Amino acid sequence: MTEIRFISGNPHKLAEAEQILKAAGVTLRGSKREITELQTDDITKLIRHKALQVFKKVGYPLFVEHTGLALDHLNGFPGGLTQIFWDTLKADKFAELFGKLSPVNTAFAQTHIAYCDGRNIHIFEGSIRGIVAPEPRGKRDFQWDCVFQPDGYTETFAEMADKKNAISMRKIALDKFRQYLETR
Repeated sequence: MTEIRFISGNPHKLAEAEQILKAAGVTLRGSKREITELQTDDITKLIRHKALQVFKKVGYPLFVEHTGLALDHLNGFPGGLTQIFWDTLKADKFAELFGKLSPVNTAFAQTHIAYCDGRNIHIFEGSIRGIVAPEPRGKRDFQWDCVFQPDGYTETFAEMADKKNAISMRKIALDKFRQYLETR
């Protein structure tokens, strides 16, 4: 069994990552660290910066992740700036502004993982397309899960509960990361 540090202050992300990676024999050691996040739409630069910043503090192999929602109507914005955007608008305003724009309420959710082993930074990405629902549905405790409805489904991520972990952008990125760990 492999133990890896996952640096995140978000308990929902930690729980999802644990559930997805445990089948591969990976145990996560969650750790909260203060991370000053670059404010940029260059997600590769953002995620590399996060990983290096934390590695300099802890000195052990670790991974960080960044998940964002990119709106087609806004040419991929907010992307890497989703947290600021979401914190400002919240669920109701977000759905009001972007969920009623059909057919341009389309979006894609992306997760980027940066694994720093001390010598290199390896980046893994997962993406899933969907729409912004016209109103929030499901629990509102995990950012924009209550407004993102993946293509081919009638429920938002929040309504799916654990079923989300079988199809999400985080699952796709973590599967790529797991495959890398199994081959090294």
